[in-house]
Amino acid sequence: MIDFAAAKGPRLALDETSVLDIGACIVDGNDLAPGRAIPDDGDPRIDHSLEGFLFTCGPDHIRHPQPMTGAFEGKRYPLHGSFSSNPAKVLWTKFENGNAECRADIDVVTAEGQAARLERHWRIDGSTGEVSLVDRVINTSSEAMPVFLMYHMNIGGKWFDDGIRLTGQMLEDGSLPWAFGKEGGDIFCVPARESGQDWAQVSLGPIAAIGGKSLRVHFGAETLPFLQVWRNQREPANVLGIEPVSHRWVSRAELQEAGEFNILQPGEARNFMLNFAFV
Repeated sequence: MIDFAAAKGPRLALDETSVLDIGACIVDGNDLAPGRAIPDDGDPRIDHSLEGFLFTCGPDHIRHPQPMTGAFEGKRYPLHGSFSSNPAKVLWTKFENGNAECRADIDVVTAEGQAARLERHWRIDGSTGEVSLVDRVINTSSEAMPVFLMYHMNIGGKWFDDGIRLTGQMLEDGSLPWAFGKEGGDIFCVPARESGQDWAQVSLGPIAAIGGKSLRVHFGAETLPFLQVWRNQREPANVLGIEPVSHRWVSRAELQEAGEFNILQPGEARNFMLNFAFV
């Protein structure tokens, strides 16, 4: 893990063994990542990644496994896609003028045998404490390929009390309790993009354990036009996930039939952006 922190903001652990995702996220001395309070989906790649504060789904698949077709009929896409557990080639890390930056490339071979690269750039602004992530997914294969992406921001439910709420314009009535829906856990996925707006925002808080601060998540809605929120309080799990995502929550077959795949030609790229801060 790379210890990554600036003059202000959270102290992060960047996992160079797995896509440079975030393991620990320490705010006011408390690690908000769920750790072992997660469900076991039977895939050690994801089991490891789920423990952290942020992991990345894609580029060939998001969410749970679905059947592959054509030459791969009889197989399934891997849980949450092929990114997880691919090592990052860290190009440079800088700690200057109170700011922190880290730049890395991650090469991956998808379930269909195609090549893609994730160019990842983390930054923490030392004056505001805001963490920013700019990702560029490039099709480095010789054939066209659909690209999917989802960020899972997982927060340990042990830090929550009844006063914590989710707030965002994409939510019904603009706000709802963190323990929404069915007893023990629930999930929803809604359009995140407001007409004419390039960014979407959702907040979670106030969180008493970090001095009443809220987690504010800001993401580029052109390429992440949906927000999925998931929670699981079925023992031993106790976690809530804030998940900006490129595609709505339906099967691959339905997305393809509706013409909603994002196809990248060889050499083409697609950018994804996310910022978060504790305010």
